[in-house]
Amino acid sequence: MFFVRAVVLVLAAALVFNGISAARAAETPVLTGKLEKIYLTAFDEALNRHAIAERDGTTYVSTGDIEAEWLRDASAVMEPYIGQAASDDRISRALRGVVAREAKYILIDPYANAFSSDYKVVERKFEVDSLLYPIWFADKYYRATGDRSIFTPEVNRAFERVLAVLRVEQHHDQRSRYRHPDLANGGKGSWVRYTGMIWTGFRPSDDPARYQYNIPDNMFAVVVLRRLSAIEQQVYRNGKDAAHAWGLANEVQTGIEQHAKGTFRGFGTIYAYEVDGYGHANFMDDANIPSLLSIPYFGYLAQNDRVYQNTRRFVLSNRNPYYFRGKFASGVGSPHTPRNYVWPLSLIMQALTSTDPAEIKRVMGYIAASDVGDHRLHESFNPSWPEAFTRDDFAWPNALYGELVARERGR
Repeated sequence: MFFVRAVVLVLAAALVFNGISAARAAETPVLTGKLEKIYLTAFDEALNRHAIAERDGTTYVSTGDIEAEWLRDASAVMEPYIGQAASDDRISRALRGVVAREAKYILIDPYANAFSSDYKVVERKFEVDSLLYPIWFADKYYRATGDRSIFTPEVNRAFERVLAVLRVEQHHDQRSRYRHPDLANGGKGSWVRYTGMIWTGFRPSDDPARYQYNIPDNMFAVVVLRRLSAIEQQVYRNGKDAAHAWGLANEVQTGIEQHAKGTFRGFGTIYAYEVDGYGHANFMDDANIPSLLSIPYFGYLAQNDRVYQNTRRFVLSNRNPYYFRGKFASGVGSPHTPRNYVWPLSLIMQALTSTDPAEIKRVMGYIAASDVGDHRLHESFNPSWPEAFTRDDFAWPNALYGELVARERGR
């Protein structure tokens, strides 16, 4: 088995991005059995198995082998279909249903991150990204299609609820009543000082935050709040909420730039993963998105930004405690899964944020090597023995891989 995987990697190294794009390389005969089949499986399953049309006109999106819908995962899983929505009525209905359902979830409980198909709260872990992803998704759909029908009064109420909660959690210690038994300090979380950033209880991985200002989450918030400001101004004609969203984005960005940077020997100035406002910082990255690796993917900084490039080199080095190397792959993992397990999500994001053909060639080889025959990307895998993996069915990395291939085909 090791010999077979070694051959696959050698072939990947020889073919992928050898003067052509990743998608063109995926179409070559040698890699068709790996990269192309993963792509076809991902696009088929996300729409036809994970997305379920409900009688109330909404779309329930399962995360995969866990019978629940995560706000983050549902948005990310359906995002690759946005480009087809303008020309495909079935896809358009499904995506409109995603926006409608997520708004209902937020209005039920804005502190919950996961819900059942009958609108019951499955997990009540407050994660800032869970409130941001539905707005990000709705905005991307609207800008791609021009379809304003998604912006119903109920969706507007959900967006207003998001703004209110984010403002409260900017002042968590003084204003918030949120508590969770998995958090320190009697469920309140570690102590923080006001910075302008937004407090979060949990990371995008669903793990408790060490320090409660998660920097990738707050960067994502800056981008999403500015898009929300445009929606409020252009669609709802609500100048007050538009100014509110824009002002909050500016406050968060100021907090990031003042409190979230540090200097590392050999890397220069980089961003921390978490801070508390008192000077404590956690320098690492996690495979779950938003991540430090994904900063330009969401548009907080340009890909060639100096501090981002410094941060990226740190994330993809042994100085990041969750960067792992194996015989067949190397990449970012997570404390959410076993040590020394690499996440396909991080490999795909590495390719999406790279302009180096050699790096993309290498990463595509790692993705091919992770396929154990089911043509699915899993939550994480042992890079020295990919048959050891977590989660049989995890929709998110497969959808993101579909986005990568679709992007390369569009070039």
